[in-house]
Amino acid sequence: MSDLTKTPVTVITGFLGAGKTTLIRHLMLNPQGKRLAVLVNEFGTMGVDGEILKSCADANCPAENIMELSNGCICCTVADDFIPTLERLMAMPVKPDHILIETSGLALPKPLLKAFDWPAIRSRITVDGVIALADAEAVAAGRFAPDEAAVQAQREADESLDHETPLSEVFEDQIACADIVLLSKADLAGDAGLAAARAVIEAEAPRKLPILPLTDGVIDPRVILGLGAAAEDDLAARPSHHDGADDHEHDDFDSVVIELAEIADPADLADRITRLAREQNILRVKGHVAVAGKPMRLLVQAVGERVRHQYDRPWGAAPRASRLVVIAEHDDIDEAAIRAVLAA
Repeated sequence: MSDLTKTPVTVITGFLGAGKTTLIRHLMLNPQGKRLAVLVNEFGTMGVDGEILKSCADANCPAENIMELSNGCICCTVADDFIPTLERLMAMPVKPDHILIETSGLALPKPLLKAFDWPAIRSRITVDGVIALADAEAVAAGRFAPDEAAVQAQREADESLDHETPLSEVFEDQIACADIVLLSKADLAGDAGLAAARAVIEAEAPRKLPILPLTDGVIDPRVILGLGAAAEDDLAARPSHHDGADDHEHDDFDSVVIELAEIADPADLADRITRLAREQNILRVKGHVAVAGKPMRLLVQAVGERVRHQYDRPWGAAPRASRLVVIAEHDDIDEAAIRAVLAA
């Protein structure tokens, strides 16, 4: 007899660097007896998050259950990439009990939810829930609207102006689509920052949502898995700026891969990345770097001016190639200027 039980999928969304990969690593380490699969969507041509997750693979989530989509936004490559990948997961000899999907930081979640209405997967898969991560410190600082007073003044002066910045639209759509919002990096935000971030999200949310603090991706999996939301059947309750549009574009954002020679000082590289955020409005930098005299790879992760780096594993037989993905709004990507700062 065939199994008519649908496989649950949890969509994990959130802005660049909000901590999606860290959360998934925690879930992989605490699978609650479930066999997991993970689908990672990267923005840009070089995958970093997928490789980080594969380094955590084990019997509950083997490496073959971790798949990457790096050919564009997951919601724009449904027929060519997303659906076939889901079908490969479902056709494995041992079918996963639960699938985690990490969207890119630029993805709009609602078009992705619409994909679950495709006949090829609707009868076999259901969206158990949408989890939105928001960087509490950044939200509290109002970084999704760099100059709210100026925007409001423009609106009051010209009634034809009725739009948000691209970053705020992405943020608002992610919140509007969520079943639960996690305020990440709660330890950095503090009580006052958490209260401010919570107020921002409550003001944006179209309905009352659970909003929970999160540090280092640690949360009881029972809180966010097994929601039974069937989000694909609940689209009307998840409004989007792009409702009514046949598709959407991500031309507001761009990325470039910068190759570097071996570096001598990780702290100096971190300072250069901070300069990029401050002087060129770079949103996100991530990748691996070779450090002279060190057999270990240096993993670099930056969100704005906050830069973190750590040695993650030996290079081994792999080429000691230093490559960083740099992401920003389209008009702020100047490859020559970026390279000049990083490779100077």
